[in-house]
Amino acid sequence: MHKPLARLAILLSGRGSNMLALAEAVRAGVLHGLAEVAVVFSNDPAALGLDAAAALGLPTASLPSKGRKRESFDLEVVDILREYRPNYVVLAGYMRVLSPAFVRAFAGRIINIHPADTHQHQGLHAYEWAFDNRLSETKITVHLVDEGLDTGPILAQEVVNLIGADTLAEVQRRGLAVEHTLYAETLANLITGAAIPTLPTHNS
Repeated sequence: MHKPLARLAILLSGRGSNMLALAEAVRAGVLHGLAEVAVVFSNDPAALGLDAAAALGLPTASLPSKGRKRESFDLEVVDILREYRPNYVVLAGYMRVLSPAFVRAFAGRIINIHPADTHQHQGLHAYEWAFDNRLSETKITVHLVDEGLDTGPILAQEVVNLIGADTLAEVQRRGLAVEHTLYAETLANLITGAAIPTLPTHNS
């Protein structure tokens, strides 16, 4: 009997380059036969990534976050996502810090990709940080999301060589090339059980 496909809810706020790479991995790459895209969600109804997902025939949903309080917005998003029964919530350029209520709703099943070593740099502008500090290399990190900012258990890391990357655009280009393969590979390992993460349990 075939194992059911893992259902991915992919969350984005912008153009969705990681979403497109994951969708391609589902169609014909390392996630083929392992996963399906259940929904692509954005907190910005005008996000280019939603148009790109719709053009691929993927289900989309959105809820504008502008001017909303984080917790009440997140609880609405949780309700929307639950309709799609995701096994994993995959953050792909989702520019919001998740509230504890959101994290608890999908505890141990939220995955994020961060364009730095999370022990060295948390939060936004990681490529700018690497460029401004003239680093010879940086790391792309895939990690589980806990209630902190980029503090969850690391699932995978890959080094990006930045020698000779003399513009921010080149730093980003090299980093994204690694992001687009590492994210899909890490998800495949997670789904097949090759990467078994553990999140500390919260006694609520």
